[in-house]
Amino acid sequence: MAGVKMDVYSVWALPPAHLLPRFKQLMSNLRSNYGGPLFDPHVTLVGAVRLTETEARRLFTTACRDVKTYTAVVDKIATGTFFYQCVFLLLRPSPEVLEASSKCCSVFNYQNSTSYMPHLSLLYGNLSDEEKVSAQEKAYGIDDAIEGLSFEISRLALWKTDTEDTSCQSWEMIAEHELTSN
Repeated sequence: MAGVKMDVYSVWALPPAHLLPRFKQLMSNLRSNYGGPLFDPHVTLVGAVRLTETEARRLFTTACRDVKTYTAVVDKIATGTFFYQCVFLLLRPSPEVLEASSKCCSVFNYQNSTSYMPHLSLLYGNLSDEEKVSAQEKAYGIDDAIEGLSFEISRLALWKTDTEDTSCQSWEMIAEHELTSN
């Protein structure tokens, strides 16, 4: 359809407000040492999907009806192999964590090329393996009690996330939804 504006959208699980300062301090410290863009703490449930805003909002509303409040637990600080998974908190892949992503992906008809790895990114960047290990060690030095941290996910957000924009400056929250309890 000519003239229909399509953008890239993602669905994020949002950590609770009382943990935002803790996550943001960790992220800010890593950014000041290793560079990288500023972005909000989140756990991606649905990766980049190209849709109209109307369709993205409709699917988001539907997905939010299917997902209930759930608990996430940090297993460890880990490093990845690409820009958007540079240094992150690896979350325990419990059935409820995996189910939240699965339900949202199903509604959005999103097929990931790899199996879902729940995580909360701390740093985006193209660091060398040595720099990633250094950043991981630095993160543990800043917050050595983060492993085993358990928190409730009770909010989802729909974000416009142009993955070509590695500065993340064009990213914007479109909608937010409070989940219901089981």
